[in-house]
Amino acid sequence: MQNILDAISAGQTGDATSEDFANLQLPESYRAATVHKDEVDMFEGLASRDKDPRKSLHVEEVALPELGPGEALVAVMASAINYNTVWTSIFEPVSTFGFLERYGRVSELTKRHDLPYHVVGSDLAGVVLKTGPGVTAWKPGAEVVAHCLSVELEDPAGHDDSMMDPQQRIWGFETNFGGLAHIALVKSNQLLAKPAHLTWEEAASPGLVNATAYRQLVSKNAGQMKQGDNVLIWGASGGLGGFATQYALNGGANPICVVSNEEKAKIVRSMGAEMVINRSEENWQFWNEDNTRQNPKEWQRLGKRIRELTGGEDIDIVFEHPGRETFGASVYVTRKGGTITTCASTTGFMHEYDNRYLWMNLKRIVSSHFANYREAYEANRLIAQGKIHPTLSKTYNLEDVGQAALDVHHNKHQGKVGVLCLAPEEGLGVRDTEMRAKHETEINRFRGV
Repeated sequence: MQNILDAISAGQTGDATSEDFANLQLPESYRAATVHKDEVDMFEGLASRDKDPRKSLHVEEVALPELGPGEALVAVMASAINYNTVWTSIFEPVSTFGFLERYGRVSELTKRHDLPYHVVGSDLAGVVLKTGPGVTAWKPGAEVVAHCLSVELEDPAGHDDSMMDPQQRIWGFETNFGGLAHIALVKSNQLLAKPAHLTWEEAASPGLVNATAYRQLVSKNAGQMKQGDNVLIWGASGGLGGFATQYALNGGANPICVVSNEEKAKIVRSMGAEMVINRSEENWQFWNEDNTRQNPKEWQRLGKRIRELTGGEDIDIVFEHPGRETFGASVYVTRKGGTITTCASTTGFMHEYDNRYLWMNLKRIVSSHFANYREAYEANRLIAQGKIHPTLSKTYNLEDVGQAALDVHHNKHQGKVGVLCLAPEEGLGVRDTEMRAKHETEINRFRGV
């Protein structure tokens, strides 16, 4: 891999051309973070919290996949941890090998993905090494980030909104050859220009969560947030919530930020949020002790607290992602005619709520899942313009990816956790130092610098 790193270093100084990258000798194998098919039962009988990604995530040599039409091989300088990597590593709610098996049946080319190991990771920042037939928009040597939408687009259902494609998948979760590796295989239409003022690890970190938050809150396909909306954001300093808070503030809405401790409250206040609810101080108990029955009085207490903050107004949009723990409360506190937008379910997928508060008050529950290519482009464009900023708090080396995933699994992190892949150290990859200087405080906010 040293010849690749040398070319990338030369490219940073303008001493390597696209042709130089195209002529690089690629290795037959590369290092990657994987889970193994023969270990899917290793945590059987354990509670979710007790399942340890350090035991299931392996960093090992894997074979370089064949490059197909419309695809690109990318040298991964940095990646990041998302909750889907945590789910993959603890084999919940299902093993991802079922996804790979189904994808492998689509075509001769997709058979490559059905392997006894799964290279994980749904974020990257890096450099294009080689492109397959039919790729014209990207050349070897281009500095890129990748969004995680993988689609075939051979069905008319996906051409209005590519998230509706019957073959829509999340790269690195429902496909193989993901971004927590030295090299990744992506479709060329996953590629976006790397924001020039960011380091490799900073540029890698927004991808999945930034575009997810954009669609869920801003896009016409979900929240359709407008100026003046009161937006309840659960986990407002987390991977998703940190971007939702920024979009609310950037778009003229009023975020009501729910966080779990004072350290996280300080982060959202530093962004400009004024209405903050600290869960640890107010000790919300939405469920009884054995987690079998909800407590509507606690929903009412939350609604009262929100009205104290907003001057008597209820919530227009709830940015929901915890799921089971909070969903009943989210439905209750939303105003008549308001919207609960939901993606993921980090505290459980089986949601319960009192339908009277939904149906009799004409509220809407809107599902949201990642983003289409246009939405991912717009979200990345805002990063490149310095209007939305990365939320990177800590960076690990690829060899320590298990610990990085454990941090996210146990919510010991702020914002996003990055992973250095080919980048030998943090702080590399910045092209536009002048723009970076303008936004240094915002870029470092989650690092506590």
